[in-house]
Amino acid sequence: MSTLSPVRRRIHPAWVVAAVAFIALLGAAGFRAAPGVLMVPLQDEFGWGRGTLSLAVGLNLVLFGLTAPFAAALMDRFGIRRVTASALVLIAAGSGLSVFVQASWQLVLTWGVLVGLGTGSMALVFAATVAQRWFVRRRGLVTGILTAGSATGQLIFLPVVAAVTARSGWRVASLVIAAAALAVVPLVILALRDYPADRGVTAYGAEDEAPDAPARPLEPDQIPVAARSGAARLALVALREAARTRTFWALMAGFAICGATTNGLIGTHFVPAAHDHGMGATTAAGLLAVVGVFDIVGTIGSGWLTDRYDPRLLLGFYYFFRGVGLALLPMLLSDSVHPSVIAFVVIYGLDWVATVPPTVALCREAFGASGTVVFGWVFASHQIGAALASIAAGVTRDRTGTYTAAWFGAAALCVVAAVISARVRKTEFETSKSLHPAARH
Repeated sequence: MSTLSPVRRRIHPAWVVAAVAFIALLGAAGFRAAPGVLMVPLQDEFGWGRGTLSLAVGLNLVLFGLTAPFAAALMDRFGIRRVTASALVLIAAGSGLSVFVQASWQLVLTWGVLVGLGTGSMALVFAATVAQRWFVRRRGLVTGILTAGSATGQLIFLPVVAAVTARSGWRVASLVIAAAALAVVPLVILALRDYPADRGVTAYGAEDEAPDAPARPLEPDQIPVAARSGAARLALVALREAARTRTFWALMAGFAICGATTNGLIGTHFVPAAHDHGMGATTAAGLLAVVGVFDIVGTIGSGWLTDRYDPRLLLGFYYFFRGVGLALLPMLLSDSVHPSVIAFVVIYGLDWVATVPPTVALCREAFGASGTVVFGWVFASHQIGAALASIAAGVTRDRTGTYTAAWFGAAALCVVAAVISARVRKTEFETSKSLHPAARH
């Protein structure tokens, strides 16, 4: 322990790793702010419909979701540092190469495939893996901070991308995103390590461990299943077992609608829709950035509420009022910012990912030790829903000239999600728990 005390008097290496991971998540989030801002300039230059452009975004969202459950398996095999650095390079390549596109399929390849695989390799499990390996104390705090990195990245990049696009064009904006992702790679290579033992220390808070121990052993229900050995096989086994229950499909349906009404619809099409009403892209991007600010507040508040109230009722409440907001949106958009639009942005921001804490809690309640990896599959449905909504909204805009039908359709889906979430019954949890004898609540 004496060898560790000088380190602890300064900064424990775990906090350095957490800081680098946060910065990496910021860099990876740059592209997620781009499609909504770049869609109109690309349409103006190439004449592609928004349905075609939304296809690239949709494929990106699908790959982001489907790669996530297997990201930990890649990190177990190749190491956190290699996977993270490679993911950032893929994001930079996808964004940078997009400046050379001349056909829509090339945009699908760069925006969709390259960036989708890159961002998917740095999904929620990246934060969970870093927190689990490097922290015994403050693990929940670190997980929350790293998870917020994506929202914070969008907050930072969205106004920047919009301003650069307005002044210098969409190609320069794409190169700025690529440069931001690449700039983090040297920092990741130099500072990110797979285990505390690589630095000759124990995990933060593991004072009674030997110096070469990666972390204090955890109870089975404390360890993310995807972070254990054989993660790919366990991910598929967990999917097979969970798919036998109605609870799993109810959570999948609700979270797919969540993705459809956030990343897929508002995240991708809010700026183009505001542009249709005469609002400047930079102004609309600023409003969407405000969503990112209140997103952080709403997520923390939702976590507090989830500890105190039935998560099923919380989900029903969140989805219902999200639907009300979407139903009102066609009447709120105009060529300038009004208090009613600001109110929508604030309320929608508070509700943006407020659904995550109660959904995670229900996965843990239902599936015990497999809850984390089951949530990975539920998160995949979130991204599939987002992809379908992104494409559907783009096609709707092309065929009708407005997004009105998309807003109303999404509002109706939110009501469906509210009913599904509120009607999940306790007997369903007891049934699913029987599939996992090791599960504890």
